[in-house]
Amino acid sequence: MFTGIVEELGTIARLQRNSRDATLEIHAQTVLADANIGDSIAVDGACLTVRACTADTFLADVSAETLHRTTLGERKSGEQVNLERALRLQDRLGGHLVLGHVDEVGTISGWKEEGTSTRMQVTVSEKARRYIAYKGSIAVDGVSLTIANVVTDGFEVALIPHTKQVTTLGTKRKGARVNIEVDLLARYVETLLLKNDTARIDRAFLARHGFSS
Repeated sequence: MFTGIVEELGTIARLQRNSRDATLEIHAQTVLADANIGDSIAVDGACLTVRACTADTFLADVSAETLHRTTLGERKSGEQVNLERALRLQDRLGGHLVLGHVDEVGTISGWKEEGTSTRMQVTVSEKARRYIAYKGSIAVDGVSLTIANVVTDGFEVALIPHTKQVTTLGTKRKGARVNIEVDLLARYVETLLLKNDTARIDRAFLARHGFSS
C-alpha cells in the first residue's frame, strides 16, 4: 500500500519486452536506500516487485496485465518515472490510501496555467467517472491529488509548484497518457451497496440500517 507522495524521480535504464510481459530496469537512489528483493515500489503508480537491486538500480518484472492496464509498456530509456516505496505502519499518511493497482489509462485533455499553479484536466472512461467526487482523492501516475472539479468526461486537478517540481506531472502536456487509480474507499462503498441489493441510498435503505428521521 502507498500514499501517493512521490519520493523521487527514477530514470528508465531499460525496458526489455518479452513475448507477453517485460522486465524494467530503473536507476534510483532514495527508494533503494533500504530495498530488498521482494519489496514493493510504485512506478508511475503501478506496484512492482523488486527482483534484483544494486545501490542505484533495480529490476522488476512487468506482467501482461500491468502492460495492458498502464503506460509502463510505453516507457523508453532515459524517461523519468515517479517512485514511492510501500507504506510502513509508522509513516505519516500524507496523501491517501493507494494500492498501486492502476484502474486504467487516462488522457490529459486540458492544461491551463493559473499563476504559479496549473489546472490539469484528465479524460477517463465512464466506468472510472462514477468513482470521482468533487474534493475527493485520485492518483495520477502515482501522485495523490485532490479533485478540483468534475467535468462531463473526467476531472480537473490543481498542481502546485512543488508537485510539478518533484513529480513527472510538471513535464506533461495535453495529449499525454497517465495511469489512473480511483479512490479505494469509493470502490468499497459501491461494493457494500451492491451487496445490500441496492445501488442508491434512500429512506428505505436508511430505515433498514437503523436510521430514522
